[in-house]
Amino acid sequence: MQAILILAHKNIEQVTKLALKLNTHFEVYIHFDKTMSVPKEFRNTLDDNHIHYISKIDVHWGSWSIGAATVLLMKEALKNPQINYIHVISGQDWITATPQSIYNRFKNDDKIYMTYFKATEIKKSGEPIIWWQKYYFNYDRINRRSTFGKFYHRGLLLVQTIFRVNKLKKLRIDLEIYSGENWVDMPRDAVEYCIDYLDSHPNLLKMLQTGCFSDEFWMQTILCNSPKFKQRIIKNHHRYIKWEKQHGSYPAILDMSDFNNITKGDYIFARKFDNPYSNDLITQLNRNNK
Repeated sequence: MQAILILAHKNIEQVTKLALKLNTHFEVYIHFDKTMSVPKEFRNTLDDNHIHYISKIDVHWGSWSIGAATVLLMKEALKNPQINYIHVISGQDWITATPQSIYNRFKNDDKIYMTYFKATEIKKSGEPIIWWQKYYFNYDRINRRSTFGKFYHRGLLLVQTIFRVNKLKKLRIDLEIYSGENWVDMPRDAVEYCIDYLDSHPNLLKMLQTGCFSDEFWMQTILCNSPKFKQRIIKNHHRYIKWEKQHGSYPAILDMSDFNNITKGDYIFARKFDNPYSNDLITQLNRNNK
């Protein structure tokens, strides 16, 4: 049995339709942001179809809360001993293959499909991303996306660089720090290892809780520091993501202009989908995957 974990923060109707499509072959677990309203009609639909859902964390972009919601979903899925493979997607994903073909693809697979790279070797927006774990941030309280948040972020980097802050040294983190995307496919033993490691290493959890974009660090850091699991990682998560700005979003909100690229590639999911821009694309993908 396989499970799909969905991190949702908007568009309850689209998320419900996605969950219903996946529910034919997967156990589906959804975390709705705590501030997201889920009307009774949708809750009834989810309940009637035995789709699991929780809403416990107020998720903030740039904070550990996204990772914390992922951990909660993983723990919920692991309560079912029959689940042997787990996929993590967002509520703005859509499938690019049939549920049956996705299920068959990972049947009896012990590989981990996850992007990763050493945090010391990468810069984003001109910042060495190792700073995002080396320094202290509090984006559970500050809106990182606001104008104030952008200036606040620059100020935090400047002050902590001047004072040579090193949270990793203070917390005695002796791991190589890795980063990658939160969207992964992995067997049960890898998920259990990630959860057990996090629960038994409070200093690593403290690093993540006071870091920036920590949902993109935790699984990669834990698994890539384990020789046993690192050798099983395939650096391809088979997601179509367009790293351009489109319809006011980066990464892009997809539309029909992306259909050919999606269908020609080796993908199982694509993101981001948002109405009204993506409605025709979703319809066409559904027709293509009958």
